[in-house]
Amino acid sequence: MTALEARLIERLKKLPPGRVAEVVDFVEFLAAREERAAAAARLGDTFASIDALGLPPLSEEEIEAEVQADRQARRQGA
Repeated sequence: MTALEARLIERLKKLPPGRVAEVVDFVEFLAAREERAAAAARLGDTFASIDALGLPPLSEEEIEAEVQADRQARRQGA
């Protein structure tokens, strides 16, 4: 355990239960924010990888055909 961790634990021990609950909520908020930031970074990397392929965008008709083909495949598999 680091000195900072030990200091935090000692401070937490001195807080009333209601305040400890607030600390837990805040820590969970920070963790969720970090997870969202990491997910956004991964999404950005994915978009960059797709863009690097240099493929032309699909037309609305091509997208609709893909959707219909997937729906048909799901119906046959169900």
